[in-house]
Amino acid sequence: MEQAPLFLSRVGTGSEKRCREAPFFPWHRTGQSPEFSPAVPNASGCEQPKARGSSPAGRAGGSWSCPWGGLENETKGKLQKQICRVVLDHFEKQYTAELGNAWSSVRDVLTDPLCWQHSVLLNRFSPCPELESRLCVQGYHPAFQGALPYLPAALKCYLRRTPGRFPAPKHQAGRLKECYLLNAASLLPVLALQVKDGEKVLDLCAAPGGKSVAILQCACPGWLHCNEFDDLRARWLEETIESFIPQPLIDSITVSKLDGRHIGDLKHELYDKVLVDTPCSNDRSWLFSSDTHQATLRLLQRKELSSLQFQLLRSAVQALRPGGCLVYSTCTLSRAENSAVINLALSSCSDLVPVDISEMGRAVSQEFTFLAGLQQHELLVLPERGRAWGPMYVAKLKKI
Repeated sequence: MEQAPLFLSRVGTGSEKRCREAPFFPWHRTGQSPEFSPAVPNASGCEQPKARGSSPAGRAGGSWSCPWGGLENETKGKLQKQICRVVLDHFEKQYTAELGNAWSSVRDVLTDPLCWQHSVLLNRFSPCPELESRLCVQGYHPAFQGALPYLPAALKCYLRRTPGRFPAPKHQAGRLKECYLLNAASLLPVLALQVKDGEKVLDLCAAPGGKSVAILQCACPGWLHCNEFDDLRARWLEETIESFIPQPLIDSITVSKLDGRHIGDLKHELYDKVLVDTPCSNDRSWLFSSDTHQATLRLLQRKELSSLQFQLLRSAVQALRPGGCLVYSTCTLSRAENSAVINLALSSCSDLVPVDISEMGRAVSQEFTFLAGLQQHELLVLPERGRAWGPMYVAKLKKI
């Protein structure tokens, strides 16, 4: 049942409840996990890796401190997790067929969290020169040095080739957080969307909020509609936005809990840009499923995902105004959830055309490894050592 939109307001400064474990979802998506160690899923299958903060958006009582340091030792002690053999065997069969020789090196990265990397997205609404200096001292460098077709000066992201995770900032009452940790590939859908000031933008499946935050680093939309159907994840999304975005801009943001499959009917041809970061089989997390029975159930239900993804994409097309663009993204390698969904949309929607994003791919080829042989309107980031970003599939379409 659809629920009314939630209009954001500033929250109080008291202590927050600890993040509760989300109910089981047979699928999940995210390349972003701002306050958690990477890919240590709980038995629910949700991307709730081992908590580092006290709530979904990393809120904690007391004063804010700047814990820049002590990274590698802390990380190594938290990532000794067991591979789920059921999931690995399933992926071995599927991705050997779909990726060929590339699967072997991708598998080596996905099954070794100690080689994973995280990027640091700076918050332009809470600048901190000390943080940038510290990042440079620790070997980080600015991302996206190539000639991208769209790269706002306000978007600042730092990354490094060596593994490890930069500590996330804690909450300080009355002060916005200064950075957001995420998989660098998660920024590619935002860069492909090319949001401009004043546009009406829909983030259809927005939790936990990293891509919404990234959109707001790039531009000031006239209206940003962030939708998340699940109650817990919608609260997580709301807290993320409140932790990074100042009040004047929050007034132009709406968080809703609508069924994304119906937004196209409810908000017909209303938006200039739509991001469909759809639920998917999260390859990184699924490989570390701690409950074999639920892992098996997820794999069985995986077949239903492409149908859900197509319904969400079709709804996004309906919500998009003629002349507007949408970006579809997942954090899985699965062809059925990526190219097959886009191909179905192109063949069934006569008012939809592909948009070439190959120039963007070439501009970031020093930082990301892409699967060869895809169409010009799509990219698939393959994790490899030293560039352990992704998986991340990105496709761009335009409504005519």
